[in-house]
Amino acid sequence: MQRMGMVLGLKPEKVEEYVRLHAAVWPDVLTMISACNIKNYSIYLKRPENLLFSYFEYHGTDYAADMAKMAADPKTQEWWAVCIPCQEPLATRKEGEWWASTDEVFHYD
Repeated sequence: MQRMGMVLGLKPEKVEEYVRLHAAVWPDVLTMISACNIKNYSIYLKRPENLLFSYFEYHGTDYAADMAKMAADPKTQEWWAVCIPCQEPLATRKEGEWWASTDEVFHYD
């Protein structure tokens, strides 16, 4: 299992819409998240900075393939089409990232 933490910004005028969308995530999107070996997935919002922090655990063996599978899913693409206009990626993210990856500096079980 691999723990993943990522950061993303939200446009101030879209915060409430993003919160509303995530209060009722589409079932097909949740099914795809599970099918791509993601468990224990949470997204946190830090106001007033409007920063999102996501945490999930990846239980698969080929993260790139699972993420490609998710990206190819039509229902996930529809979901992203309504969520992406709310988001504001960090300027410091790595090339090819939307959510900026983070480094784990501490973990305790």
